[in-house]
Amino acid sequence: MQSQNVETVNILGIGVSAINMQLALSIIDDWIKKKDARQVVCVANVHTIMEARRDAQFRQIYRHAGMVTPDGMPLVWVSHLQGFSQVGRVYGPDLLLAVCESGIEKGYRHFFYGGAAGVAPRLAESLASRFPGLQVAGTLSPPFRELSADEREKDIATINAAMPDIVWVGLGAPKQEYWMFQNRADLHAPVLVGVGAAFDFHAGSKSRLPHGCSASGWNGFSG
Repeated sequence: MQSQNVETVNILGIGVSAINMQLALSIIDDWIKKKDARQVVCVANVHTIMEARRDAQFRQIYRHAGMVTPDGMPLVWVSHLQGFSQVGRVYGPDLLLAVCESGIEKGYRHFFYGGAAGVAPRLAESLASRFPGLQVAGTLSPPFRELSADEREKDIATINAAMPDIVWVGLGAPKQEYWMFQNRADLHAPVLVGVGAAFDFHAGSKSRLPHGCSASGWNGFSG
């Protein structure tokens, strides 16, 4: 279930966390202090909300996530209409930057898992340049195909050996959400965050999407 500290807004039957960026950072800080929280953060927009309504397994992932951020502005607007005036957009690429910046003095260790070959190392290099003092625990770019049991175990062992506080997962929705929930019990990191195309944006592989779009799909209601 979502963290007891996080109120939720019912949007088309899906619980979205009633948060803004500052609340998100505070909650993540609290989880890292607890060390064994193993919390999953999903970013949600209209596209993924509709996918969760269609797919029962994906819906269960959202239900059991520690935080489901309002990544798209329509989710923010609906939250305001329901009386949650504190809700602000928590866009995946912006959340990545905010946590990296706020975690420098706290010594947070970041692991980047996902992206095409070479993207995760470029992302780590870009962020380290942007935020001097950022601690990069490691990077991995798995193949796009389904991993074998041995490959999965090797990746988990590599991540755990790096002792990160946060694992950033850039596999795209819903693949990254399935990966986080399938592996959370074996990972030692307190927090796992799925941020989709934020890897490509901040590594310079793709341009940042225009206003009205999000890293994992169009944010508008029409389509």
